[in-house]
Amino acid sequence: MTPFVVLSIIIIYFLSLIAISIYTSRGATSDTFFTGNRQSPWYLVAFGMIGSSLSGITFVSVPGSVGKTGFAYFQVVIGYLFGYWVIIGLLLPLYYRLNLVSIYTYLEQRFSTWSYKTGASFFLLSRTIGSSLRLYLAAAVLQLFLFDAWHVPFIFTVATTMLLIWVYTFKGGIKTIVWTDAFQTIFLVSSVILSVYLISERLQFSFSSMVYAVSSSSYSRIFHFDNVNSPLFFWKQFVAGAFIAIAMTGLDQDLMQKNLSCKNLKDAQKNMFWLSSTLVVVNLLFLTLGALLYLYSNQNNLAIPATTDELFPRLALNHFGLLAGILFLLGIIASSYASADSALAALTTSFCIDFLNFKDKDEKTKTRQKNFVHISFSVLFLIIIVIFKEINQQSLILAVLTAASYTYGPLLGLFAFGMFTKLQVRDKLVPFICILSPFISYWISTNSEQWWHGYKFGPELLVVNALITFVGLFFISRKTATSF
Repeated sequence: MTPFVVLSIIIIYFLSLIAISIYTSRGATSDTFFTGNRQSPWYLVAFGMIGSSLSGITFVSVPGSVGKTGFAYFQVVIGYLFGYWVIIGLLLPLYYRLNLVSIYTYLEQRFSTWSYKTGASFFLLSRTIGSSLRLYLAAAVLQLFLFDAWHVPFIFTVATTMLLIWVYTFKGGIKTIVWTDAFQTIFLVSSVILSVYLISERLQFSFSSMVYAVSSSSYSRIFHFDNVNSPLFFWKQFVAGAFIAIAMTGLDQDLMQKNLSCKNLKDAQKNMFWLSSTLVVVNLLFLTLGALLYLYSNQNNLAIPATTDELFPRLALNHFGLLAGILFLLGIIASSYASADSALAALTTSFCIDFLNFKDKDEKTKTRQKNFVHISFSVLFLIIIVIFKEINQQSLILAVLTAASYTYGPLLGLFAFGMFTKLQVRDKLVPFICILSPFISYWISTNSEQWWHGYKFGPELLVVNALITFVGLFFISRKTATSF
């Protein structure tokens, strides 16, 4: 695929997004940016959230990881399903009952100001790092297959990407993103389905023979019950998946902001139910795609890249023909930007509501400050992506889950303590507990193999981090009745 074709696809794609933005942001106000005027159709939100939930990391890293871990990631996906049911039954009713815009204002009502600001700060840290890493993937692919050919510096690629995202999100905010995410999800889902079909054709598989080849291959193993010390042990993966879903979806302003833009609680719950069901099927498709990529490589004696995240891009753009290359580009751009654009809006919302006290300001001041915050987070994304390019040595999905374990853990502990106890905390000590918990978790993780006969932590470190936070909050608490 020539750089000119790649560039043409990108230009057409972004012109489409900008056209959607112009249409949906007419008459937009700050309330439109933050809540979509609470008029978003639940089915549109559910469909669009597929793209923002998966991101480009799922699109590239999950297929690439199949060579090392087979279908073991599906154990985490089963855990996700349980976690989404917790969100439907516990968190969404709480958020709607309190009529929240930023979900972290719950912590202010339940505890006080320091707890509230701490929770919001950990979200800002978590989502800024996570979304930057997700966007890095799209920028790296564009750099490899387009801008390197023109000797364009990587920082220019990232800056251009951030500028384009800012252009179509800065005015309409969540109202625009609900529609652009749905648009991008069409390309994401279509891309993975058609990629599976095209690779199967290259391998001369019918549907039934494709299913048989994948299921009988060494890559198809899902369940691991034999070694409790392994990071792939089922109960580690399942529990981690459940709590990752609760923390990274239910306690995440980005994804909850879309749910809270629905007309009512019932619509939001329907959205989450269909989203969780669909994600199971889509993740299974990604794993199947990964197995096919490795089967194709083995059959054709192709070398597996040292960084397995590069396997799908290299095959799609160099071996499977023009259509497969176009589908891959559309999929990676759609998945990465669907995640990044909504994160940018959510970070702006959280900072404006949680730190700038927007309730007491006039519309002109809100608009000016909102735009400044929106630009500032765009620049911050740029800085993190450039730094990460220089230090990254692992699979991106592992990097994201590792970062989430340390940054979402205190947030999960805070919300759990608020919802499942009636204790009140010494509010000014909360930041110290939440900052200390990740360091203790890291200390435990680095020594676990020595202490516990080879036990190695995986994504379940998130739960450990949350438990340490919960225990720490207990030690700085006092008995006080609460209505939450």
